[in-house]
Amino acid sequence: MNEPTAYHRSAPVEVHHPAPITPARPVPLVPVQPGTVPAVASVVLPDGRVVTGYAIEPAKPEPVATKPAVSRTAVNIALGGIGFGAVCAGLVLLTTFIAALAALIHQLIILAAVIFGGWIAVQFFGHNSGGTGTTVNIRKAVFKRNHFHG
Repeated sequence: MNEPTAYHRSAPVEVHHPAPITPARPVPLVPVQPGTVPAVASVVLPDGRVVTGYAIEPAKPEPVATKPAVSRTAVNIALGGIGFGAVCAGLVLLTTFIAALAALIHQLIILAAVIFGGWIAVQFFGHNSGGTGTTVNIRKAVFKRNHFHG
C-alpha cells in the first residue's frame, strides 16, 4: 500500500522484519594484570566478531581546593558565643551593683525625709512660751571707751 508524501505522490513503503536475537555465549576473557591496562584491547562479540581498539585512560578529576575542617563563619560564631558568655558574668555583677546603689539612694532619701520631717515637727509642735507673737526687748545701750553699758 502506498502512502502519500508531502507532494501528494505515492512512495513505496519498506517493511522491516526483526531478526531473532541469538542467546549470548560466554566470551573468553583476556587476562589482564591488576593495575595495568593494555595499549590495545580486543573484545569478542557474541556473534564471533572481534573488535580491537585503543584503551582510553579514565578521565582524572580536577583537584578540588582543600577546605579547612571548620569554616570561618563557624569559628566566628563560636568566638562570639564565648565572648558573650564571658561578658554575661560582668553584666550580672553590673546589674547587681546598680540595684544596690539604687537601694542605697532610696534609703538615704527616706532618712533625709525622716530627719527633715522631725525638724519641721519640732518647729511646729515645739515648746512655745505662751505668746503667739515675737517679743523683742529694746534697751538704750551706751558705749564708753569700747565698753558696753546696758
